[in-house]
Amino acid sequence: MDLHLDIYFIKPKNAQFNILLTSGMSTLKMEVDEQAGNPVEFEFAELMMLIPKEIEFDQVYSGQNKNDWIISILKQSAKFPHFFDTWVGIGHTLQAEMDMSPYSRETKFVGALILPPVTFGKDFTEIHKNGRKINIYNVFPLYKDELEFKIENGYNKMLDLLIEANGKEVLDMKRKSLISKKSLWNKLIGK
Repeated sequence: MDLHLDIYFIKPKNAQFNILLTSGMSTLKMEVDEQAGNPVEFEFAELMMLIPKEIEFDQVYSGQNKNDWIISILKQSAKFPHFFDTWVGIGHTLQAEMDMSPYSRETKFVGALILPPVTFGKDFTEIHKNGRKINIYNVFPLYKDELEFKIENGYNKMLDLLIEANGKEVLDMKRKSLISKKSLWNKLIGK
């Protein structure tokens, strides 16, 4: 299957960030697990990432330019549920490669966590069109130790780490790993 997917680069004038937003992921229904509660609520989604104003991209995405890895995270994440007959929703993690290597040599991020957007309200994060609900989720890049922590300890513990570190929704290319503080790690896993 070849899913046509675009990434919109939105530059709001009155915001401290720009927005990358997928378009095309919601053209196909995801195979939502029955354990999700009300699967119909989660069948359609698009993904976004808030990025600093100074990040720019070439006119054409080649996958080879300095910041193309950011677009790659969104493209890979949006295609994943359709290529593997599954779904993505809040709390799910994805990884760039099976061996947990980074998205590119330009970054050390190896995966992503799907989060609810906190910057925008439901008027932006839920689209109701043609009788279906399209959810807009935020993609938060993860380092290897963060991805391993989330897999081992679950979404709620990872969310606790984000809150404790005052994690921002806008991509921080220089942020330190949330796992870097041994005391915080021990506190969260109950040691």
